[in-house]
Amino acid sequence: METKSIIKIIIKKLNLNKTKIISLVIAFVIAVSAILLLKNNDILYFVLGISFIIAILPFIISVVLETGAEREKEEMFLEFSRDLVENVKAGTPISKSILNIRKKDYGKLNPHINKLANQISLGIPVKTAFETFARDNANNTITRAVTIISESEKAGGRIDDILEAVVKSVSQVEKLKKERRAAMYSLVVQGYIIFMIFIIITLVMQFKILPIATGLGSAGISGSGGLSEFGFGGTGNVASTDELVRPFIWLLLVQGFFVGLVIGKLSEGKIKAGLKHSFILMSLSVLIHTGAKLFIGASLSAAA
Repeated sequence: METKSIIKIIIKKLNLNKTKIISLVIAFVIAVSAILLLKNNDILYFVLGISFIIAILPFIISVVLETGAEREKEEMFLEFSRDLVENVKAGTPISKSILNIRKKDYGKLNPHINKLANQISLGIPVKTAFETFARDNANNTITRAVTIISESEKAGGRIDDILEAVVKSVSQVEKLKKERRAAMYSLVVQGYIIFMIFIIITLVMQFKILPIATGLGSAGISGSGGLSEFGFGGTGNVASTDELVRPFIWLLLVQGFFVGLVIGKLSEGKIKAGLKHSFILMSLSVLIHTGAKLFIGASLSAAA
């Protein structure tokens, strides 16, 4: 029973669905098959990179869709608030105003607005219904605005003026977010360009500089020590190019992960939004590094 409970908790935390489970199974089968069938073959790492992308892709798509849904909810809430202000200013009570505008199209917010209207029609207080509305959406902008609306309705002040102030506040927040995304767009592009330059530098080191360093180390064994004197390969041994290159892929993955998080935080204000950038950069790292080793390395070996 405890094992089943743990599995259920993991599935709930990771928000696993059929698509994600299938992708994980496919990625696992590809990875195991590659390890068993492609031992000591350069194509092994390329196939493992493909399996990594297959495993992670559904989770990244889910994050992107959730981020897009959050953004749409904030935009639609602004429209909902404006319509609510117009009705309240016309002299209609806020509860009746919500029932009047429930049939309008507010996109992703439609189910929550319908639930809000249903609760009010059943006699649930507006404050309680709004609190449920905010809790269901779990959005900071909506929660702040709903708290102000529900408290003002409870206080019994000029609800139309308070609603108009809330609309202005939400509108200003949305405007600032759009301005930040526009201002940071060039920074996002620069981040991708710099990372691609970093990948190119590692490839130059891998195929141009390290083979020369390995050759110097080999000469050092029969000569005055060469690179072996500095600890490459130990006494009488020189590290091969593959051994020297192996840390590069981990360096690229770590760099791509954190660069993506920084890009997301700067452009959208949320680290979660940076996961898609991390995935793109890490995928590029894996595919370019392993692909270069497979194709460029093979061509260089043939030329030699």
